[in-house]
Amino acid sequence: MTPPATSATNGPDPLVPDTAADPHARLTFDLDVDLCVIGAGLAGLSVALEAAQQGLSVAVLEARRVGWGASGATLGSVMPGYGVPVGDLIERIGLAHTRDLWALSREGMAIVAERASEEAMPGIALTAGALEVSNVDLGDRLIERLQTLGVDFGTEVEGWQIDRVRDTLRTDRYFHAIHFPDAFQLDGRRYIRGLEAMARRAGVRIFEDTPALGIDFSGIRKRIATPHARLRASDIVLAGNVDLGAPSPRLTATLLPMWRAAALTAPLGERLAEAIAFPGSITDTDGVDHYRIVGGDRLLWTGPETTFPVAPKRLEGLIRRRIAALYPQLGAVAIAQSWSGAIGQTVHGMPQIGELRRGLWVASGFGRQGLATTAIAGRLIAQGIVHGDQRWRLFDPFELVWAGGRIGRVVGQGVSIVERRAAMTAGLLARYRERAAARSRLREERLEAANSRVRVNRGQRPAAAAPQDRGEPGAQDARRNEPGMIE
Repeated sequence: MTPPATSATNGPDPLVPDTAADPHARLTFDLDVDLCVIGAGLAGLSVALEAAQQGLSVAVLEARRVGWGASGATLGSVMPGYGVPVGDLIERIGLAHTRDLWALSREGMAIVAERASEEAMPGIALTAGALEVSNVDLGDRLIERLQTLGVDFGTEVEGWQIDRVRDTLRTDRYFHAIHFPDAFQLDGRRYIRGLEAMARRAGVRIFEDTPALGIDFSGIRKRIATPHARLRASDIVLAGNVDLGAPSPRLTATLLPMWRAAALTAPLGERLAEAIAFPGSITDTDGVDHYRIVGGDRLLWTGPETTFPVAPKRLEGLIRRRIAALYPQLGAVAIAQSWSGAIGQTVHGMPQIGELRRGLWVASGFGRQGLATTAIAGRLIAQGIVHGDQRWRLFDPFELVWAGGRIGRVVGQGVSIVERRAAMTAGLLARYRERAAARSRLREERLEAANSRVRVNRGQRPAAAAPQDRGEPGAQDARRNEPGMIE
């Protein structure tokens, strides 16, 4: 069943009236097109739009409704990079290759920014900036990361010290942060509906309630079977994520399904601005929390991930406890709405973009990748089909890897729990060490103040001007014999 339409900023029923009330028909007649896209999520619609804009005839087959899964429940974050830490990418494929991939993600950001204007997508609710905060004291690692992002990759970034972070986010849970001023957020539901409308205007034919039952690859033109008709196409793009099913069980088996709950709080009033003075998105380096202010006085917050479907209502308590742990000054927070969607997580953590065999393309595995990656995937595949552009080969090192089936899901759930708890424990230890260091500094300051008072009472000058500091002979022995000094 298609979940009810929701909006991160405006609550229920945010859809543009004409598209909300105008569902696409089933495919009930045989059809020939240049390109068939299977899956009408963010990636599938991005491919379809780009291909249609370059002159191809395009049909999209969707088993349910446009954006019914994770694509319709996105938090709308648009940032550079991928779901894998940049240091891990450099270690795997080298600096030059990682720099090229990073440039693609920034190109994807530009594509989304161009599309998501208020004129083209009314109510898109753009906000600027993103903070990547640390649960532990990064120290020199912050400088190293700023060097990589700012100098090696040419990204506009700014390092925030602890005091600035805590002046902006009134919690002692965070230490340093990296600010991405060019990142932005938008209303994810309105974006996918806007993308759908753009695709339709470009000539894309979208068929809902039309699952692809199988693909016949024999011959120059491939045949796609559906319940009520057949479709022929020169090229096919598999963009169905974890719900692709029959057209390519092998591809589906490479994705670990992850359900992540999100919750929208009830209005919190002025107390929210007093706790969080940042308009953009906030995420921690360990991936425990991701949240932002929406609608002026509400929090949009993601909860823990599970590899098995869990009703989002059951996770609302966890989200409330996380909010209370970070911002106890907010008091009791009521959840107005919660939802979840299944993302596809690859074993290597990178998206799957490219040509599997002649005329068969894949755009999948976008869990934790952000909107920019779906946008650039659409452009790379469309340009690969139309112009023979080979930039999609930058993703060649990230092949299809079996995700382990049900056992993989069990292991993945265990790993997720362990990593989440480890991150929380590391944060707890970091805050303990910080408090211990503060207590140590306080003791040293009190000790020095006591020594200074004793010297004044004895008629001596402060320690900095004492005779032993000038190297006068016998001064140290004389000090040792003086009564009443604190050592």
